[in-house]
Amino acid sequence: MRDPSQFDAIAVDAGPSGNAAAYVTARSGLKALQIERGEYPGSENVQGAILYADALEQIIPDFRDHAPLERHIIEQRMWMLDDTSFVGTHVRSDDYNKPPYNRYTIIRAQFDKWFSSKVREAGALLICETTVNHLIMDGDQVVGLQCNREHGEVYADIVILADGVNSTLTRKAGFHGEIRTGNVALAVEEILLMPEKTIRQRFNVADQEGFVIEMVGRITEGMTGTGFLYTNKESLTIGVGCMPGDFKKNPNRMSTYVLLKKNEASSVDRSTHRGRRDEGVLRSPDPRRGLQCDSVSLRQWLDDRR
Repeated sequence: MRDPSQFDAIAVDAGPSGNAAAYVTARSGLKALQIERGEYPGSENVQGAILYADALEQIIPDFRDHAPLERHIIEQRMWMLDDTSFVGTHVRSDDYNKPPYNRYTIIRAQFDKWFSSKVREAGALLICETTVNHLIMDGDQVVGLQCNREHGEVYADIVILADGVNSTLTRKAGFHGEIRTGNVALAVEEILLMPEKTIRQRFNVADQEGFVIEMVGRITEGMTGTGFLYTNKESLTIGVGCMPGDFKKNPNRMSTYVLLKKNEASSVDRSTHRGRRDEGVLRSPDPRRGLQCDSVSLRQWLDDRR
């Protein structure tokens, strides 16, 4: 007889990858569980992003009718900056303004929450405020997870780790070592609130049209990396990211946040930055965080929802 904590598939994390994995398995008729350490899906994501439509369209063909999309992108600019000037190019086409659109700006907190709601509609069970401490192994096969709740063992035929490139679980299991600093980037960004009318005027876009700028040169203080700016409905996403190894070698020992604040005025004309700010650092949340609700056991929590 199957153990009550046994599932066909478990997806760890409720970001885009975890949501996609949980959605596809549940829609296929499998008994699926999704585990998220945040208070709710999207609660630990503060950033804006660009969504390429093709992958999501393959699993949710009508996502455009329901997803919280900000703007479809009709123009891409590339700038090379020094201290006082820039040279660049841009691509803008009427083809980008014909539905179905290919690229959108999104706010991850809203998008992840929506995507997870589709996962639950497909029949998956979602449990939040729960951290996975380690994998349960049977020889060289992953057969389950140990979570930070009483009786926190849960088993499945398939375990999908979608907890990011800096996954603590895969390192603890010995699947890979520490990530080399030359293979990843560390980025920081902030969202500046701006009236929709002002965005249309300053970026020469219509109601739902979006605009993207990517920047190299002085903005990264000589480090390998890039700056970026995205237009949302009523805000701008502005950020900069570099290789962690370059931060370590930088003689000024500059942090990502300081780099962003120093270079805000370089990304666009200073007048574009008038507005209130919602700021957030792009970083992996503390893996020790997770269970912040009452200490009900995982087995009891699952039994109550069957």
